[in-house]
Amino acid sequence: MNRDQIRGASRHLKGRAQTAIGGLAGDPARQVRGAVNQVAGGAQYAYGRARDQAEDFAEDGRHLAHEVRERADSLIDDGRHYAEAARHRVTTHGRRAVRYADANRTTTLLAFVGVAVALGWLARSSR
Repeated sequence: MNRDQIRGASRHLKGRAQTAIGGLAGDPARQVRGAVNQVAGGAQYAYGRARDQAEDFAEDGRHLAHEVRERADSLIDDGRHYAEAARHRVTTHGRRAVRYADANRTTTLLAFVGVAVALGWLARSSR
């Protein structure tokens, strides 16, 4: 509860009291001032409630933004980890392939020739 709510509620109660006293005393001016204070107090109280809700929404928004930032950081870290693992696997497998090709030059050459012939056969216009 903020000060606008407190002041609005007290002004509203003051207005109700003024209206009641004006009615008992037969003073229409006091009744009108009481009614004005009631309406003004109610408006001030409503403004205070709206301000409280807006502050709550802003705090919730800051909290959600913080959560999103933390989750994004976590996802980025996971992505970096997966990228590093993939880089390591590719490097390892690439080195193995180079070692295999170097150790088996004839087999590698025949495999490349076979792939080239197959691609040439697939690429020709009339089959």
